[in-house]
Amino acid sequence: MAALRRLGRSLLPPGPAAAPGGRRGVRALRRSPVRVLPPQKERRAAAEDRQSPREPSPPPLPAVERSSAGLGLWYEKAAAGDRRLGKVVTIAKSKKFRDHHGKVLLEGHRLIKDALEAGAVLQTLFFSTVGHLKELPEAQLKRANLVKVKFEDIKSWSDLVTPQGLIGIFSKPDHAKLSYPTAQLTSSLPLLLICDNIRDPGNLGTILRSAAGAGCEKVLLTKGCVDPWEPKVLRAGMGAHFRLPIVANLDWESVPSNLPASVQVCVADNKDGGAQAETVPVLRRASGAGSAPGNLKPPVKSKPKAAPEREDEEGVTSACVPELAGQYYYENWTQTPVAVVIGGETHGLSPDALHLAASTGGKRLIIPVVPGVDSLNSAIAAGIVLFEGKRQLLRRHKQEDERQKFPIVG
Repeated sequence: MAALRRLGRSLLPPGPAAAPGGRRGVRALRRSPVRVLPPQKERRAAAEDRQSPREPSPPPLPAVERSSAGLGLWYEKAAAGDRRLGKVVTIAKSKKFRDHHGKVLLEGHRLIKDALEAGAVLQTLFFSTVGHLKELPEAQLKRANLVKVKFEDIKSWSDLVTPQGLIGIFSKPDHAKLSYPTAQLTSSLPLLLICDNIRDPGNLGTILRSAAGAGCEKVLLTKGCVDPWEPKVLRAGMGAHFRLPIVANLDWESVPSNLPASVQVCVADNKDGGAQAETVPVLRRASGAGSAPGNLKPPVKSKPKAAPEREDEEGVTSACVPELAGQYYYENWTQTPVAVVIGGETHGLSPDALHLAASTGGKRLIIPVVPGVDSLNSAIAAGIVLFEGKRQLLRRHKQEDERQKFPIVG
């Protein structure tokens, strides 16, 4: 055994001298490997990364594919899932969003063309075929963003049965800055319309369309009416928004300032002529907590004296509105100028409308209906009264022209 150990030692290569204590080769094993240092710039960048780690860089935006539509117009093709189409739905359904951002949505070739010709500012136009662009004014399109989308994307949100594939986002139009058609201006009559609590979108749109057809000079919408820029109102209006001034969201105190100085205000009514001398009681809470319709301030200073208040057994105080003389709508009532108030079907005429009519010497225009019928549709009533007013005004103007041509010589 000892011989074998001596033989093994003789076969090993010669090594360094044994360290004190017999630990041979320990110093060599403890040596650290050589450290390779990067250049100075890389060391500084690595130190900065350790101190403030960077956020991952966002993925690059997809390239926008732009194409020419001819006539100097360029458009982009929307990628799948373009978020701008989602904003279209928001604008269409949210009045709060429309008011906050000052934008409205118009759909269809006719409505968009009427808006552009009136001077409304187009921001973004979504279309499904390039042919739609050739039918619109070129100058206005050059200042807007044109985006081509698939027809299925437009159809997915549209309320129309047969969408036209054309949607425009406009800045909310200002009636004072729009240019109305010349034919509309030349046919305008000293006839105004005041809408009082018209809350149904279809009714308001139809009323606006009738006002434009009758040649009204202006339409005033009081607070409580539906937003005229709601899609259903726009569709029912058939372009009336861009044919005559529409002043919306007015309180009754500011209505007189939007009327001519010598205007006479009349109200449409369906009560029988025999009841025209009756007064209409308006109820409000005696506690004064909250303001009911009958407790509003009069719109003008020269309010006729109303009947005294009376309190019943239930603690409810009734205040009588002014008495207005009534006549049938087909009798002569047109003065130059004249304004007609149309009330909503649910709440009818407000006390403020009656006070305003009384202060201007106005009347109740009675539309007789068969007994048992509560009321007419507000849009139908507006059409009846407005076109009768147009007939009377045109007849009066014709008579005045004849007197000027053939003066009576005394």
